Amino acid sequence: MAAFISQRHALLALRIMVGIIMMAHGFQRLYYGTVADFGGYLDSLGLMIGTPIAWSITLFELGAGATLALGFFKKWISLTWLLVIVPGIFLVHLPNGWYVVGPSSGGIEYSCLIVVCLLVLAAERS
Repeated sequence: MAAFISQRHALLALRIMVGIIMMAHGFQRLYYGTVADFGGYLDSLGLMIGTPIAWSITLFELGAGATLALGFFKKWISLTWLLVIVPGIFLVHLPNGWYVVGPSSGGIEYSCLIVVCLLVLAAERS
């Protein structure tokens, strides 16, 4: 039986969508001028250099998101992005439970899904 979609095309769709999601997060922070707010939140978590971290994450989301969507440096971008997402799960989302919306708000389900997507992309053969 023929597959509905080839693995190659499914991975292409996943890579492009994850790249767009990354870029959207960075773009919205720039558009709404909330990078400093994000930095202040990181400071409140005890990171002390929250604003430089917030700018680094925001610029990474924009540049690496576009690069990933175009298919370059997939493994390294995915692995680097995991270094941002996994601590975020524990520092930000875990106290809010599992659900992003519904019985609770701001939980870890979305971040866990992104982690699995990044692991798949990191494992993709070039």
